[in-house]
Amino acid sequence: MCGIVGYIGNRDASAVLLKGLQRMEYRGYDSAGIAVVNGDLDVRKKLGKVEVLVRELDGNKVSGNLGIGHTRWATHGVPSDVNAHPHTSSDGKFALVHNGIIENYAAIREKLQQNGHTFESQTDTEVLVRLIEDIHNKNDQSLVESVQEALRHIVGAYGIALVSSDEPDLLIAARNGSPLILGVGENEYFLGSDAAPIIEYTRDVIYLNDGEMAVIRRWGYEVLSVDNVVQHKEINHLDWDLQEIEKGGYPHFMLKEIFEQPKSIENAMRGRIDASNQHVRLGGLTPHLEMLKSADRIIICACGTSWHAALVGEYMIEGIARIPVEVEYASEFRYRNPILRKGDVVFVISQSGETADTLAAVREAQSQGIPVFAICNTVGSTIARESDAGIYLHAGPEIGVASTKAFTGQVTVLAMLAVKLGQGGALSADETNTYLKELKAIPGKVEEVLKKSDEIKSIGQEYSYMSNFLYLGRGPNFPVALEGALKLKEISYIHAEGYPAAEMKHGPIALIDQFMPVVFIANKDSSYDKVLSNIEEVVAREGVVIAVTDNEDPELDRLCKHVIRIPSTLEYLSPLLTVIPLQLLSYHIALLRGCDVDQPRNLAKSVTVE
Repeated sequence: MCGIVGYIGNRDASAVLLKGLQRMEYRGYDSAGIAVVNGDLDVRKKLGKVEVLVRELDGNKVSGNLGIGHTRWATHGVPSDVNAHPHTSSDGKFALVHNGIIENYAAIREKLQQNGHTFESQTDTEVLVRLIEDIHNKNDQSLVESVQEALRHIVGAYGIALVSSDEPDLLIAARNGSPLILGVGENEYFLGSDAAPIIEYTRDVIYLNDGEMAVIRRWGYEVLSVDNVVQHKEINHLDWDLQEIEKGGYPHFMLKEIFEQPKSIENAMRGRIDASNQHVRLGGLTPHLEMLKSADRIIICACGTSWHAALVGEYMIEGIARIPVEVEYASEFRYRNPILRKGDVVFVISQSGETADTLAAVREAQSQGIPVFAICNTVGSTIARESDAGIYLHAGPEIGVASTKAFTGQVTVLAMLAVKLGQGGALSADETNTYLKELKAIPGKVEEVLKKSDEIKSIGQEYSYMSNFLYLGRGPNFPVALEGALKLKEISYIHAEGYPAAEMKHGPIALIDQFMPVVFIANKDSSYDKVLSNIEEVVAREGVVIAVTDNEDPELDRLCKHVIRIPSTLEYLSPLLTVIPLQLLSYHIALLRGCDVDQPRNLAKSVTVE
């Protein structure tokens, strides 16, 4: 969740660290800090966003060309200057930043206190740095060996980086369950929780695996296991562009990413759909295609927005390919001792490819001998590497904490998967042709919806003061109702709930009054008449209705306070269009309420701790 950045080379380390922290602020933002070796160890850290730290250093800069930095998302201890990272040894000779949760920190802390250690913070991270210090002071061994020994005592997840004033040519990093990337430059090296702080300087990276440690010196590096076994690692080349992680003239990353969706959806299909030959190419799945088509059951595991995409995928795969699908919360999957059988297949969905709960689902399924396939956006991520095969979204970096283009990218990939699985079976040649042509037309139709941003903003102005919203949809647009409600909750802090439209009568209708706006997805599809009846029921109770529809039915204009009309497409593809107005509505309402849409409170982009 937190962001780690590190540097060793000839540049001004503080400049590299601060810029890197700004680019990773979406990973954690309640406090930030850096530690730079410049003869001594200079540590600066402040409560608040990175900009607070930048102002603190303005005119009082830290010099040196070795250092580490951190943006925090609080787990142990409230956000404060004291709890901010880096944390130091009691003698101030080395500093450590940490992402993750050390589960046995209380027992270690108690033992260290018995040995005379005192603690300033409430964090598990300070316990780790004092443990390293304790081991290093008691034993005649190197700092690298002391870190290795300390990590062998740790239970839990970590990504760490450590520097020492006694060793000004050494940067140590290690991971177990929390991502770390080593960037390899010319006579310089970089660390990052992801590629964002590295891409400006180098595209050559090494992905650390669990249980691995990078020992980085000015003249080179080696990767070891925590047990001190040399690991031979491949250098990977990033295909990100720097401009992809810049706002590009937009006021917020979220708005930029909403408007990037025509391109990101097109990129998800690029080279994969040949409509003229009725062919879908999903290269990574090709060797497994027959197994997938004959699967007794497909289980999809995901969290948050990705879980909503998975629900859309369930409707698509069952409706188009006629293969049974179950969707699981990844956070519950392994803890309920799931029953998996031969003939089952597991798919996991994660934008970052580092989601801790989803990665745990991968390992749980594989431990039972079940093949696992990934749908993720980040090339080289842990989930992508550990799955048997998968499909990349090619959506480009998503910086806004509230996911937008990743959702539509995931739904696009799931639509292609459904067509591929149905082709030659449940799906006729004519039906295949229709789906592929409609998929190719989706980016242009998304562009049409985006033109309604000002119209949707004016609607948002009427409801930005509301405390509650209800979102209702049917069929494949029921998950879109869930996603619309989640977006509003995430960035505007308005309580919102999503339901299947027919479920309104089974409880939520009690909440309906003139102060509860109800957003309906009311496309002209197989359930339209039923949805229209549900709208009538809301209006009869003085509810205010906002409808998203592809229908010109004047009855909607009579019943609804607002009607947002979108282009038509096939029912199973409609979530790719109906979700766009809901993203824009949440964005504009949040902005009108003065909320930070890119970094909403209490949230981080990638949930890498359980």
